[in-house]
Amino acid sequence: RWWFFLVFFPEINDSEGHPSSSHQTLKGTSKWAASLENLLEDPEGVKRFREFLKKEFSEENVLFWLACEEFKKTQGKKQMQEKAKEIYMTFLSSKASSQVNVEGQSRLNETILETPHPLMFQKLQDQIFNLMKYDSYSRFLKSDIFLNLKKCEEQEENSPEAQTAAKRASRIYNT
Repeated sequence: RWWFFLVFFPEINDSEGHPSSSHQTLKGTSKWAASLENLLEDPEGVKRFREFLKKEFSEENVLFWLACEEFKKTQGKKQMQEKAKEIYMTFLSSKASSQVNVEGQSRLNETILETPHPLMFQKLQDQIFNLMKYDSYSRFLKSDIFLNLKKCEEQEENSPEAQTAAKRASRIYNT
């Protein structure tokens, strides 16, 4: 299919020599539907998933997951302590503003925040990931938000402009 070129050769340019970005989202919904991991790797996917979770009153799950991903990249003990405390206060404390529901309340106590390490939230993050994967993600794929985006991509894919771009791409790579 022609979108193969857009996925594997994203640097294809339009007739004026500009990158052909009008089809960049084309790989979006297909890629998101393949796995939650793909969805979470795509900023647009995260945005749409958050939009959906907000309506379900469970946006804190993806926010916690994202905060844990950022935390793993944190350098320096002081910065790690600050971020760990922020994550704890926002998502895990009994007084948390966006408390996540982690199994058995296996929450960390505040003393562990003094000696943080990059994977200290991993078990909790995995619980939340699985909760999203087996619960809200499947509902997201059936939601109006997702289905409308998918429909727009399909209409874009079938537009005369897209078919012209496909023919150009086909000429470029079949010469």
